[in-house]
Amino acid sequence: MPTRMGPGEVIVDRYRLIDLLNEARGAHFWLAWDNILARHVALHLINEDDPRAEELRAAARRSATLLDRRMLRVLDIGTFADTCYVVNEWGQGVSLNNMLAEGPLAPRRAAWVIGEVSEMIAHAHAAGVAHGRLVPENVMIDDRGAVKVIGFAVDAALHGLPEGRTTTEVVDLAGLLYAALTGKWPGISTSTVKPAPQEHGRALRPRQVRAGVPRILDTLCDEVLSPYPGPHDHGYDSAAAIAATLMEYVGDPAAMAEAEAAHTRGNTHPRIPRIEALVLAPDPEPSPRAEPEPEPTPEPTPEAPPPTPTPAEETVAGVPVFDDDIEDLAWLQKDPEPAPPPPPFEEAPERPLFAPEPANGEAARRTRPGADAATGYWPWETGTGSVPPSFDAEEDTEDDTVPGRNWMRTAWIIAAALVILVVSIYAFNRGRSTDSSDPADDSGTASRTDGTISTIKVAGARDLDPWGSPAQENPEDVGLAVDGDPGTSWQTSGYLQDFGPDGLKPGVGIVLDLGRNHLVRNVVVRVGADPTAMDLYVTSGTTAPTRVDDLTPVATGVSSDRRVQLSPEEDVTGRYVVVWLTSVPHEDRFRGRIAEVQVRG
Repeated sequence: MPTRMGPGEVIVDRYRLIDLLNEARGAHFWLAWDNILARHVALHLINEDDPRAEELRAAARRSATLLDRRMLRVLDIGTFADTCYVVNEWGQGVSLNNMLAEGPLAPRRAAWVIGEVSEMIAHAHAAGVAHGRLVPENVMIDDRGAVKVIGFAVDAALHGLPEGRTTTEVVDLAGLLYAALTGKWPGISTSTVKPAPQEHGRALRPRQVRAGVPRILDTLCDEVLSPYPGPHDHGYDSAAAIAATLMEYVGDPAAMAEAEAAHTRGNTHPRIPRIEALVLAPDPEPSPRAEPEPEPTPEPTPEAPPPTPTPAEETVAGVPVFDDDIEDLAWLQKDPEPAPPPPPFEEAPERPLFAPEPANGEAARRTRPGADAATGYWPWETGTGSVPPSFDAEEDTEDDTVPGRNWMRTAWIIAAALVILVVSIYAFNRGRSTDSSDPADDSGTASRTDGTISTIKVAGARDLDPWGSPAQENPEDVGLAVDGDPGTSWQTSGYLQDFGPDGLKPGVGIVLDLGRNHLVRNVVVRVGADPTAMDLYVTSGTTAPTRVDDLTPVATGVSSDRRVQLSPEEDVTGRYVVVWLTSVPHEDRFRGRIAEVQVRG
């Protein structure tokens, strides 16, 4: 390989080098320009004496036999100056590993992307050709929203790997789906995506790494990446089987493709400049520009002075006079002499702070003026002629009541009565609340005996799926059924048949832990769709029930207007309440949803 190769050089009189994108282990990866077809191409260069050169040419020939819109094709191979080169289509977009650096994909979008890759790989396997190195770096979404597979067979040869096998690529497809769902890479090949967490040498299930992964996608990844025998095997043993499962989950691949194209529609122009921009040409000399002629300055227009009003046309405050009957307007003119200042304020007379001392021999307090010493009693009188009045004496008719004293007394009495009333009501309600919160006795009787109904707080909730394998039914979402928000819900898996004797299962449900024994009057359940049939079970004990076939339902019901109230015919006491779905509505599949559960007692 020539030691000095840089941008601008032309190889085999056709491919002009633009930018060196990667250089590793003696191989060079260039962005180049095809002078004949006027388009960008990807160019791989390696020394002719390199042990990988022959395998690189063989891999390019195998890749060229495939025609698929989802792969970047091999366009040309050859040698020059002891250098082997392979020319591929150029794709502009974002690779999967860069997309996952911002976070995992939505489940439906991840299924569509990997489903497109699986269909392309299934087409290649049918022709007896394998990719050899399926990693997130070799999957790309181009600027038009289409899925592209990069480096088919060529990338494995450049990494010194043997020709790929179709059986191992089924595991790689499941690894790509795992990475798209969780943002973690479970594969063996090196990738910039963070490795998946493991337990006992096996990668954790996707639902253990990220909440909300659909069960069908979780099962696919777990069965292919960590195979173990059992009745759960769904036959994910080929790329075609994986592609069929993913596309069935997507439902409408064309709609997903249109949505992806609309998402990237504003970014269809390549970010790399065309080859014409790399041709060094002298900058054109700017033509001299004539200086613009200065505009003439307009002459200022003199402002006319405001008219001076006559004294007869305005008042002192400047308000015009509109009374035509007034002829003498002399009083409107301003007085030339200023008005005299106002007189100063008179100083207030001094008042003593304390009453004057009485004269010698006089009493400190005197009788009121006009009071008769014989009939009026003045307790502080110091004279000898005053005597206490008799009770038969005529009462003084003068009103000595202080003004406003009766009104103030009445107001205080009313305020005290209101305070006593409020305190009494609070104490009454406090006593009722205390009575209602007393725990049940050892015999298991309910805590409420006064006949009132209130909502019982739920201490915990879990799913109940005794006929499942594994025995789980979206356990991470059970809390949404008792979170107080009808907008969130716990939902079952999708089934091809309804519950019942003819279905796959008799039913599924949730178990509510009330914390202790309560008298259960009724249970109100809000569901996602109608009709949803269910049974109600109430049990006591220290452990939650794990099956319902040995229990007796205390109430049954079918939802109407997305609501059902389950009321036992007799009083029933227990700690655990089981809402057991026996029939669910059909949407895309048979699926039940419980939005909110309220236990009343």
